[in-house]
Amino acid sequence: MNNFEDFNTFLVQNVGSKTRAIAPTITPSAAFGYESAEEAEGIFDGSVQNPLYARMGNPTNAKLEAIMAKIEGGTDAIATSSGMGAIAMVLTALLESGDEVVCVGGFFGGTYTLVNETLARFGVKGVFFDVDAMKDIEAKISSGVKVVIIESVGNPNLKLPLLQKVIDLCNAHNTLLIVDNTVTPLIIQPLKMGADIVIYSSTKIISGHSAALGGIAVFREVGKNDKLKDTKYSAVHPIVEKAKKKAFFAICKKRAMRDFGMSANAFGSFLTMLGLETLALRTERVNTNVQIVAKLLFEGLRDIEVRHPSLENHEHHDRFKSNFSDGCGPLLTLDCGSKEKAFALLNNAKLLTQTANIGDNRTLALHMRSTIYRDFTPKECDFLGITDGLIRVSIGLESPHTIAEDFIQAAQ
Repeated sequence: MNNFEDFNTFLVQNVGSKTRAIAPTITPSAAFGYESAEEAEGIFDGSVQNPLYARMGNPTNAKLEAIMAKIEGGTDAIATSSGMGAIAMVLTALLESGDEVVCVGGFFGGTYTLVNETLARFGVKGVFFDVDAMKDIEAKISSGVKVVIIESVGNPNLKLPLLQKVIDLCNAHNTLLIVDNTVTPLIIQPLKMGADIVIYSSTKIISGHSAALGGIAVFREVGKNDKLKDTKYSAVHPIVEKAKKKAFFAICKKRAMRDFGMSANAFGSFLTMLGLETLALRTERVNTNVQIVAKLLFEGLRDIEVRHPSLENHEHHDRFKSNFSDGCGPLLTLDCGSKEKAFALLNNAKLLTQTANIGDNRTLALHMRSTIYRDFTPKECDFLGITDGLIRVSIGLESPHTIAEDFIQAAQ
């Protein structure tokens, strides 16, 4: 169980400063001057740690990155322009044409299309498995794939993976594991469990205010006999040899960020840090709220399926009790049975905000099939758990009883 009190102290003490300007400093410059030709050379070869060019990072981003690395127990982090930017950066840095990437779980629509459509155009094949297909997952991992990506909690299908088991399998077979931890910051700490890279859309819970688009990838330290030195990663071995402990950071900078430019901007990182100060308070409140709301809706709604792992009818309820004692994020879903009934509920509700975001301070909701998944095939929707009447709800900081009452009246 996480100690939210420790995080409350850590975050407010690390985001702000005690002298001069106590709020984080914004450095909006796109370019940086070098004191000499020798310093310029050192900056570009990595021996001098001063800003190079804003596409490769700036001091405001660097402060956010340092805080996130400490939170996760990582050695480095890279702030990006969005959560999808973070995922795209890591996958394009590690994969090449002809590679396969194993995707475990029912993914967020953007991640699914990135792998299934965009990376496919460049010769990278995505292989998708349900979280409970462990025998098939193990067989594929043991076949020599380079990368596995998994969500800590399925968005929006709310399935809970056997994360530690997948981590152990990847480590046993020298396979890199990326965990999208967007909905469970502070609650799940994948790097401490043995994962290699943890990714966030910081737009969501980390910021909490919908004012800053951003993403973050956090990396573990690379050791002397690291699995990254396996022959299947030979394409990046020159970078690993030079960067050593910081190899993941260097690989992503040199093989993705430098050429694709999915860089965070200083103002966005500043706003993200303002949200970070209250992350522990908000995380604890929201994860308490969502369980209360789920129970009240389960008891109060008729002809609408309420889905959340804290409910006893959820297929992974036992995993929830065992592995998610602090909650599993802000999401629950309502299946109204049809698009028409879902639209009526959404339009009758007075409290919620209809938007594509999640993890906000306010309660959000969206009909899935007509928006994010509108271009998906019936087969894809079935695999991802998207039905015609599905509403994804992201619970906020409001009174849980008020939230539930609003949904119940909206459904009448």
